[in-house]
Amino acid sequence: MKQGAALAIGLIAVALAAGGGYWAGHRSPSPATPDATPASPAAKKPLYYRNPMGLPDTSPVPKKDPMGMDYIAVFAGGSDEEPVAPNQLKFSTEKIQKMGVRTEPAQLRLLDKTVRAAGRIEPDERRLVTVASRYEGYVERLHVNASGQAVAKGQPLFEVYSPELVSVQREYAIAAQGVLSLQGADSPAQLGMARLVESSLQRLKNWEISEEQIKALVASGETKRSMTFRSPASGIVMEKKAVQGMRFMPGEMLYQIADLSAVWVVADVFEQDLALVKTGAKARVTINAYPDKVFTGTVSYVYPTLKPETRTVPVRVELANPGLLLKPGMFAQVELGVSAKAKVVTVPLSAVIDSGTRQIVLLAQGEGRFTPREVKLGARSDDFVEVLDGVKDGELVVVAANFLIDAESNLKAAVAGFGAAPAAPVAAASAPAARTAGHQAQGTIDSIDAKDNSINLRHGPVASLKWPAMTMEFKLANATLLKGLKAGDQVSVEFVERQAGEWVITSVKK
Repeated sequence: MKQGAALAIGLIAVALAAGGGYWAGHRSPSPATPDATPASPAAKKPLYYRNPMGLPDTSPVPKKDPMGMDYIAVFAGGSDEEPVAPNQLKFSTEKIQKMGVRTEPAQLRLLDKTVRAAGRIEPDERRLVTVASRYEGYVERLHVNASGQAVAKGQPLFEVYSPELVSVQREYAIAAQGVLSLQGADSPAQLGMARLVESSLQRLKNWEISEEQIKALVASGETKRSMTFRSPASGIVMEKKAVQGMRFMPGEMLYQIADLSAVWVVADVFEQDLALVKTGAKARVTINAYPDKVFTGTVSYVYPTLKPETRTVPVRVELANPGLLLKPGMFAQVELGVSAKAKVVTVPLSAVIDSGTRQIVLLAQGEGRFTPREVKLGARSDDFVEVLDGVKDGELVVVAANFLIDAESNLKAAVAGFGAAPAAPVAAASAPAARTAGHQAQGTIDSIDAKDNSINLRHGPVASLKWPAMTMEFKLANATLLKGLKAGDQVSVEFVERQAGEWVITSVKK
């Protein structure tokens, strides 16, 4: 009996020891135990909180904007969920695809450009000839009696009667006979008569009487009542003032003849392109009358004057005119190819958002992030523009849907503040409360300016700003807030001060 009792007590003791060991082996270790599992690291602390609408205000502590949206935490080293910089913009992949955002890298390239200008065909002034007589006379008969008629050099133009011409011919005939009659006389008399003959011939030459006519006069010694006036050059009669039977005076224009085998194109180049135009450059000319033909010429002269009405400078292009296809007065389109001397950093023209006072491009940072960057632009080509400062070679810029991003994210507010964003949350905390806090008001819409995206509101007192009732202009955060509104509507609005004196409505309810 005693042995059985002792055995039972021993079995119970073994069972208790085993149970205690199992419990001790599965118990959580004490924090002081060296083998204890270390505690999980503390959550990463945000640097500051930024405005969810892209406005240039930050907060050192969590808060909400006037529309009830939570400010977004910004962490050191960036985040997969939100941008780091206060001015950075963030969109979902789905929204980016819907907007059709497309990017291209800024590239080094030769910025070739084509300067285009409108021009007109004009006669070469060096090939214009004016037909005018050097003596007084009458037109007895016309051989060329229409403008536009082609003439050759030496071709008869008209018959002329001139009392002066007849008198000189008679003077020559008498002097010639005197020389013959004085062949046996003393030498002073012969010399005087010879000088008279020479003087008469010289007068005829000075009056542009042709050599052929002078030789006929010398040979025959007969005075002719009328003489033929011949064309001094080949070309087209541009103007004819000679009329049969008319009297003309010395120096009066009777015909104007132009040689149109070569013509000028006078193109009006805009002031901003003038520095690209150089004498000797090749020009490509097209005419509406011959759309399938291209004429090639050379820039021969850049005029020294500017037309203030059009801000253009005339540029002369010399052009061959085979077949006389080009008529004076025709309009022409001139293209001057300008080659760049060295490669420069360029972006597509569509990448630039020009506000009038500054130029902005959107840099794609990946994961739906975009950063506005102010740039300084240089020369332009048809498709690209040189970036002097602001973008480096290889950086991705948005070239399509950048204006949609601008509208979607209120880019103007972000850009206005990205140069003056606070470096630390403390600076943001010291900003005036009116700039970051929202306010509420009720009133009646007096007028709506959809173009300026603003309304005139006759509102009641605003307690948060200690304003009395008054009428003032408010901007709207986006154009969609105007939908369904009209003058006379009674509304309740929430608004913020985006910058000094600029009050922006963020919410409107009728």
